[in-house]
Amino acid sequence: MKNIIAKTLLVVAFQVAILSSSMAQSTGGSAGSSYLLYGLLAVAVLVFFFILVQLSDNLIAIEAKKAGISEDGLNLGLIPGAREIVGSKKVGYVGAGTPVIGLKKGFDILLEGEAAKTCDEGVVVNTFAVQPPNFRGVLPIPKLMVEEGAEVKAGDVLFFDKNQPDVKYVAPVSGEIAEIRRGEKRAITEVIILADKAMKYRDMPAPDLAQADRATLRSFLMESGAWPLINQRPYDVVPDASKDPRNIFVSTFDTAPLAPDLNFVVAGQEEAFQKGLDVLAKMTDGNVYLGLDARGAQAPAAAFTQASGVVKKWFSGKHPVGNVGVQIHHTFPIVNDDVVWTVHVQTVITIGRLFLEGRFCADRIVAVTGAEVREPRYVKTYLGANIGELLKDGLSGDAVRIISGDVLSGARKEVKDFLNAQDDQVTVVREGDYYEMFGWLIPGSPRPSLSRTYPNFVFPDARFKADTNTHGEQRAFVVTGQYEDVLPMDIYPQQLMKSILVNDVERMEALGIKELSEEDIAICEFVCTSKQPLQQILREGLDEMLAQG
Repeated sequence: MKNIIAKTLLVVAFQVAILSSSMAQSTGGSAGSSYLLYGLLAVAVLVFFFILVQLSDNLIAIEAKKAGISEDGLNLGLIPGAREIVGSKKVGYVGAGTPVIGLKKGFDILLEGEAAKTCDEGVVVNTFAVQPPNFRGVLPIPKLMVEEGAEVKAGDVLFFDKNQPDVKYVAPVSGEIAEIRRGEKRAITEVIILADKAMKYRDMPAPDLAQADRATLRSFLMESGAWPLINQRPYDVVPDASKDPRNIFVSTFDTAPLAPDLNFVVAGQEEAFQKGLDVLAKMTDGNVYLGLDARGAQAPAAAFTQASGVVKKWFSGKHPVGNVGVQIHHTFPIVNDDVVWTVHVQTVITIGRLFLEGRFCADRIVAVTGAEVREPRYVKTYLGANIGELLKDGLSGDAVRIISGDVLSGARKEVKDFLNAQDDQVTVVREGDYYEMFGWLIPGSPRPSLSRTYPNFVFPDARFKADTNTHGEQRAFVVTGQYEDVLPMDIYPQQLMKSILVNDVERMEALGIKELSEEDIAICEFVCTSKQPLQQILREGLDEMLAQG
């Protein structure tokens, strides 16, 4: 709408100039000069008016973000947006008068191997691991509270970080400490537990939620092991116990390739999910924001739409619309020294069960996905499950890449490795260890791509069998404008990446690095012609910002 108004003003100014010139020529003499002068003055007034309104509009929007009064996701400038005039296209299950934040930018990557809506509870996994590197901000060598051969219950303390000794990292299952693996410089990489057949839990009587103050709840969450599963932004680190979050955000849908359907995951856990939201609501003076999915023909699960004590925000669009970082940006952006929390749906359930049952329940519904999986499905297991046991006899080939998470932002794993703490998805795709003769010069097999070199746009619902081949090597980092086409955030990602490469901390902050996480920039890496490792670059920048304080 702003662009339309700008173009209209410029067209009017141009027409006034032409009319004045014509009148000057037809009239001649001093009268013609007067017409020309008045016409030029009118053009100058219109241009000045346009610049003044545009500048005022931008300044008001910036100040609104800084003041935190733009939390309704609507434009607060002088010029209304098109969505505010004609309204967003909404589906029937969104209530009348409820705004839907529709994002035009993005790209959905449709792959073969989506998990069927069945949950296999018979998968036997015997070994689990808690991996300190999964928790950013933790020292490489935390203080161990157990040794190999020790028996533990689910919820028993395994280690703590010397920087935050009150935050405990606990066992997801009961059993024997089978091994403590170390990496470079004796850093602890995995604490491996051989699980019992019958689960035993450490008793954790929860405080009365109605009577307990925030300090009591904070201490209980830190002692119980739930605290490290919460994420603090900026920087994506374990929350600082000395800082209360301005707001807390929960995204109830995931738009990454082959991501699990959280409506399916939350089924049967409605009470625990609501209880978890109630706990989180007491941890902030702001709001708990629930991001809801307005893309489908059917309404999201009742656990989400009927949740109480939260502020619901509806979103529609393409990936990465389901990313919590994108939802934060369009709801209540991170500015200055803001601290916010993000919490995964299954972590909310874990917190809820902690207060309902008085024990740390690290159950996880994990989507086993990908074209190289014989029967893509959901499985019930626990946090940190061994990936080889999850996939036992389930792969269709040997030349495969196993990923903890999705294909855009997940981590490469081997069968001996373990599911990362924040992941609820395992993806298996074909290893792309081959060369293409003449590359893009000749037609190739169909593949997920934003480029119109391939006729994907003709078949928008087609699913592809992807592999890990990047179809080219890293090249010069040139300006293409590709990132801005797929990242629905008011950020210039290419300029940000280059400021990180030259270690310009002030420019990094000014360009919005605090609003981004690796999963947000992953779609830019996918479309990058220069084949730049954008997620790695971003993490280096975030680590530098964190080190600078």
